[in-house]
Parts: sequence; structure tokens; C-alpha cells
Amino acid sequence: MAHIPTRDRIDPEKINTTPLRRPEWIKVRAPAGETYEWLYDLMRSKALHTVCEEAHCPNLGECWGAGTATFLMMGDVCTRTCGFCDIKRGQPSPLDWLEPERIAQAVKSMNLKHAVITSVNRDDRKDGGAPIFAAVIRRIRQIHPGCSIEVLIPDFKGSLEALKIVMDARPEILNHNVETVPRLFKTVQPQDRYEWAQATLTNAKRLDPDVLTKSGIMLGLGETMQEVKDTMRDLHSWGVSILTIGQYLQPSKKHLPIERYYTLDEFRELKDFGLEIGFQWVESAPLVRSSYHAAEQVRTLSAVHRQLYGNSLPATS
Repeated sequence: MAHIPTRDRIDPEKINTTPLRRPEWIKVRAPAGETYEWLYDLMRSKALHTVCEEAHCPNLGECWGAGTATFLMMGDVCTRTCGFCDIKRGQPSPLDWLEPERIAQAVKSMNLKHAVITSVNRDDRKDGGAPIFAAVIRRIRQIHPGCSIEVLIPDFKGSLEALKIVMDARPEILNHNVETVPRLFKTVQPQDRYEWAQATLTNAKRLDPDVLTKSGIMLGLGETMQEVKDTMRDLHSWGVSILTIGQYLQPSKKHLPIERYYTLDEFRELKDFGLEIGFQWVESAPLVRSSYHAAEQVRTLSAVHRQLYGNSLPATS
């Protein structure tokens, strides 16, 4: 695991706050179209949240236009104060135990072959809300069989007990984003720990060797290329199969500034490096986010897994 020096952490008061000019290769598609409007109405009718909306994902137009979305569970208020995230922070409402049913019905209405489910952090609960993840996985399987399921989970503060609740429901992909390099953890996500991310990803593989584990890194927060590659090596050593790498885009002036934009060549370099060191799949481009091309990932890798080890993962097409 990479060493975490304390003296090299960024002082937020010394960060350059002059906005950088966005390069021409970063173009965000505005949401529009009949499918987008239908999805918008569906989410509102079932009182559901999506991370696409709450986090102002740059791919919302593309993904919603294609009929896909990432569901955000346990409300729209997070208990952590990460410097990159635009989700509201504060004291969340009690859990809604009917939410898994509404999400499962939406997945069925959308006729999804791959569903991506995430949540806010719920540090107000000892289990971090893990039972809600388990419930939605099981309910989707009941009413929409054949749909593969990816869960993007919090770190549950490294709790093995909470993680086991999720893993016992057997998602096809267990995702937890490390987000940044160890040196910047306390600046970027002050209530998180690198060791909790490690525990989440390594324990997931121990609890279910068949699960595909996944993680993601944002670029442009002050890290070096060498630090990114060292973090990638850590993630691979933890058994991670799928890696996403994207450019950090500042949601507002209240959030951490962009230290620099990475070039397309640098994103390609990191993709090539990731495949070279053994990741099964690497998505690396400026607008890549955690669930980008998620359905394609699980279809391809599950087929490879079945060829090598037998039919332990359900077909997704």
C-alpha cells in the first residue's frame, strides 16, 4: 500500500483559486430528447434520486438519452463533506424501507439489462445502510431476472460486518471509488481513509471471489502521474478488475479547484499502463465517471469469466 505522508498534504488556503480555462476536448452534451424526458418523469413519479442529477454528472445527457441511469439511495443528503462532490451535506432523513421496491420497479420499467445502484454516506447508522443495498439487489432479481447489478458502495468505515450484508446478496460488480491518491485523501475527502477503501475492496473479493470489483480515480486535484500510477498498482494488488479514470470538474466555486486538466494523451497513457499491469478493463478519458459503459463492462467480463471458470455469474444479454 502506498505510504501516506502528512507533511505533503495540501493546505486548502494555499490552493490556486484562479479558474483554469476548460480545454476544447471537454465537451458536455446537454440533456434533451424523448427518452430523457421519460426518464425524468419516471424518477419523479417514483420519488427516486439519481447520482446523475445530484452530482451534476457530465454524461447525464448521453446516458439518460440511452435509457440508463445510476440510482442514488438513502436520500439526497450525505453525512460527509467531500470537497469535490455537489451532493448536499447534513443530517439525513430516516431510511425509506420502501425505496428498494420503487427502484426495482423503475429498473423493470426501463427494461435494464444492467442496473447501477449507489448511495450517499450514512454515517448516522452503524451498518451504513448496507441492508438497503441488499434489499434492492434481491428485489431486482425477483421482479426483473436476468438484470445484472452493480453497487457503488460507501466504505462503511471499513466494517466487514456491513460489507458482508451487501456481499451476501451477490451483486455482479462491487464498486468503491478510491477517488484520489493517498497524499490528498484528507483534503479531498476528509472523513474517509485510504485504509477503509483497501478493506472494502480486498474484503469484497475474500467474501465472494466471483464478484468483479471496481474502483475509480479523479484527475486534476494536485496529484502527480507517478502518484496515480502508484495508486493504480495498489488497486490492482487489492484484486480490483475494473478501473475508471476521469477528469475532475469543479461543480462550483465552493468546491476544490481544478489544479490542471490532463491531456487526451495522458488519459491514453494511464489506460495502457492499467492494462499492462493487469486490470481487466480500464475506462480512461476526461468525461469518464464511475458508471460510464458499466453495462458493456459486465457483459464482456462476465462472458470471459464463464469461459474460464464456468457459469457462476448470470448472463447479461
